[in-house]
Amino acid sequence: MELKSNIPDGPLEQKWDKHRFDMKLVNPANKRKYKVIVVGSGLAGAAAAASMAELGYEVECFCYQDSPRRAHSIAAQGGINAAKNYRNDGDSIRRLFYDTIKGGDFRAREANVYRLAQVSVNIIDQCVAQGVPFAREYGGLLDNRSFGGAQVSRTFYAKGQTGQQLLIGAYQALERQIGLGKVKMHTRHEMQELIVVDGKARGIVTRDMVTGEIESHMADAVCLGTGGYGNAFYLATYAKGCNGTAIWRAYKKGAAFGNPCYTQIHPTCIPVTGDHQSKLTLMSESLRNDGRVWVPKKAEDCGKKPSEIKEEDRDYYLERKYPSFGNLAPRDISSRAAKQVCDAGLGVGPGGRGVYLDFQDAINRLGASTVAAKYGNLFEMYERITDDNPYKTPMRIYPAVHYTMGGLWVDYNLMSTIPGLFVLGEANFSDHGANRLGASALMQGLADGYFVIPYTIGNYLAGHKPDKMNADQPEAKAAAAAVQDRIGKLLAVNGKSTPTDFHRELGKVMWEHCGMARNEKGLEKALELIPEIKERFWKDVKVGGSGDELNQSLELAGRVADFIELGELMCMDALQRRESCGGHFREEWQEDGEAKRDDENFAHVAAWEYKGEGQKPVRHTEQLSFENVHLATRSYK
Repeated sequence: MELKSNIPDGPLEQKWDKHRFDMKLVNPANKRKYKVIVVGSGLAGAAAAASMAELGYEVECFCYQDSPRRAHSIAAQGGINAAKNYRNDGDSIRRLFYDTIKGGDFRAREANVYRLAQVSVNIIDQCVAQGVPFAREYGGLLDNRSFGGAQVSRTFYAKGQTGQQLLIGAYQALERQIGLGKVKMHTRHEMQELIVVDGKARGIVTRDMVTGEIESHMADAVCLGTGGYGNAFYLATYAKGCNGTAIWRAYKKGAAFGNPCYTQIHPTCIPVTGDHQSKLTLMSESLRNDGRVWVPKKAEDCGKKPSEIKEEDRDYYLERKYPSFGNLAPRDISSRAAKQVCDAGLGVGPGGRGVYLDFQDAINRLGASTVAAKYGNLFEMYERITDDNPYKTPMRIYPAVHYTMGGLWVDYNLMSTIPGLFVLGEANFSDHGANRLGASALMQGLADGYFVIPYTIGNYLAGHKPDKMNADQPEAKAAAAAVQDRIGKLLAVNGKSTPTDFHRELGKVMWEHCGMARNEKGLEKALELIPEIKERFWKDVKVGGSGDELNQSLELAGRVADFIELGELMCMDALQRRESCGGHFREEWQEDGEAKRDDENFAHVAAWEYKGEGQKPVRHTEQLSFENVHLATRSYK
């Protein structure tokens, strides 16, 4: 397998403009002859489907929800970054590029990140034109707030529901194209297999989640915008339906998997309350603008009410350790700092797994009404879940799995190692390195969907004659048969343990050995335990019902089977990456409690190639070069 990044020549600032000019075009009349499949209808998928349909391509879009509006992008709260510099506080495209490269601990491609910063300014104009109700200042100008990993205010927001409002904008654009007959929407359809013909991605196999029917859909190219795989940890901030099946199917058909061990732990999650939980709830990072993070200085104070702990007995540890950024230190650093104080016996709440996020200073300074205008819906959500009023009592938070920076490897054009298979948003590995800055997920999803894929997919299609294939192709029949066989095997086991039993067990192994901190012994232990879980799964999983009906147990079993295999690859990748960088913290490589990189040996992307069932995957590397930023020890002090 050869990893060709296809980064254009020329100065960094001119690469994307030059590349757009150099790319082949498809004339408007010919665009109607090409069909494109888009899997996923979140920000990346909906934006891509709507944009390509408006250009004239025939588009089919698939999602497992009953409506594109239920995509997990709706859950994003805090905002979306863009280098508009409305605050005149020193921001620029160059600074957003640098903050992103540095925030990712120098483990991302310069060219991709700079393009992301460039098109960020267009995203805001696009969304405003769609009617997205961004917050505005008194004079009517769009408002900004600051976010972790930056010293400027570049995050545009709509209260604490930015993802919802952006998704409505993309959804409306998609629905317009559906109404015009340019997009055929398939809801309640789950991708089960990728169809590859003559080495090129030419379609997908889906299961109708209502009728159980297995269907093959053919096209000239396939785009995956299916999100991340963080639910491999079981307890995470993802919606319960989020899964890694689409990208895992593609990986098994030859798409390289980039940096699978790069998972993000978000520092502001409502703490776990017990084994009864099936997911975790995120409190937006935007809260760290006005909330101050602290724990008691003395262990004996941890059981007291926060109001009983004097100011001099509180440790505002982020402000103490990282004075330049304070409570807005990046997510990976803030998460580890929270773990460190809790491990030292200074955590608060049940089990000592929590720290305070306190708004009293902001309320005293700004007034409760101003704080409510900024964060009111988030405060209400917190009170409903915990029965604590954050206007009167500090929130309790603790880190949790939130995002995956790893994903299918793609080149500069967002194409995987399978020609014709493009991967967008969180499903690819491309822009965030080893740690994503807050408010950059929405930025990447919309950048890929609105402003990158419409150009790059045209460049690919221009080199291929439109070829109307049907489901009678031998490759399509074989892929559909493989799906039926897999479903049959799951139903035939008829064991005693539910898919959820195995998912919980996997999640505990992943969190303990491949979570916020990793070490060689723990990862080796995980690589012993996960194959055992896989073996027991296929001997003892209980899937009731049949495949010819609505069957949520069958859906979950298929996803858990993929999570088990994906979790094993994540641990392999974490074991092989013998350094600490961003969200990948190997305890053997640290300095004064901070991540210690090994640029000489690991300044590269690790891309894994599937070699077959029972065979060890092969690790390939793409060397990263830094010509515009200097590799440096990341410091937020």
